[in-house]
Amino acid sequence: MKTRRVAVIGATGVAGQQFLASLSGHPVFEVVTLAASERSAGKRYRDAITDASGAFRWYCQEPLDPGFADIQVDDAARLDASRVDLIFTAVESNAAREIESRYAKTTPVVSTASAFRYEADVPIFIPGVNLAHDQLIAVQKKTRGWNGFVTPVPNCTTTGLAMTLKPIHDAFGIAQVIMTSMQGLSGAGRSPGVIARDIVDNVIPFVPKEEEKVEQEARKILGTIVGDAIVPATFPVSATCTRVPVLEGHTEAVFVSTQKQAGVDEVKEVLRSYGKDFVALGLHSCPPRLIDVTDDPFRPQPRLDRDREGGMLTSVGRVRADHALHNGIKYVLVSHNTKMGAAKGAILVAEYLTKKGYIGA
Repeated sequence: MKTRRVAVIGATGVAGQQFLASLSGHPVFEVVTLAASERSAGKRYRDAITDASGAFRWYCQEPLDPGFADIQVDDAARLDASRVDLIFTAVESNAAREIESRYAKTTPVVSTASAFRYEADVPIFIPGVNLAHDQLIAVQKKTRGWNGFVTPVPNCTTTGLAMTLKPIHDAFGIAQVIMTSMQGLSGAGRSPGVIARDIVDNVIPFVPKEEEKVEQEARKILGTIVGDAIVPATFPVSATCTRVPVLEGHTEAVFVSTQKQAGVDEVKEVLRSYGKDFVALGLHSCPPRLIDVTDDPFRPQPRLDRDREGGMLTSVGRVRADHALHNGIKYVLVSHNTKMGAAKGAILVAEYLTKKGYIGA
């Protein structure tokens, strides 16, 4: 596969840095442009993330690729998107609304922002889950008069939930879903993030706007294409989202009422076997399996399981019958919120869209 020239927008922020960490040495995507706000424009990247005291504000575990360090940062507001084959955006939703629509006039945009997630002609992609929604790309381009398109990934809390619901929905149908999340601190970012004195020895029982995003996005992702639009899945989703003193990784307790009766062993099997066709595509960022199911009652745990398969595996455990719900099944999952749930998941989506000919054909 030929190399595609890539720009990362919001490159100086935490989410943008996660893109750079995952794109270092990538065999298909060559990072040629970094862009951020006007205050960083014109600086070398290494200087743009070094503050006045000399502190080097690179927040990823992986080292900064020296090849990125000397790239001059562009002003995102003035970027000529036609210079590249693909744009990854990692900016706040308000900024994304304006710049992504401008970039998409000429160039495909894969985004971690929520700005376009709820538009009727915009798919919300999760690798291996709803890629048939790529039919909407042609609709979006025609409707909006764009040569490119915008495809966001979901909220990071939605990712693990929808990943595990998809095989259950396909095999047994879903009547309703109840989920409680225990979310890692990295999901709140660093500015303002979560104040240390608030989270130590504590659980924050409310994450603003998170529950509404999860409930709406999960149903759209698991919906079906009818004509030129997605008809959301009909089952209700009820979410309670909390923040816990864990650095990275979202843990979720999930309760599912299925339409057809499903035994525990049957559910484990459909989860374990899910996604084989997608894995067989051999995409660079794809794990050897999408979902792992353990019989160890003390797993999954974020510290032990979030980084498995490079943070791209959804780990499931404690699969049990639930007697409070009709045809009830319950389980616990761990998903890496800043890898599969954000930049690295977006890169995997872009790899798939490139293979299908949507990017840089």
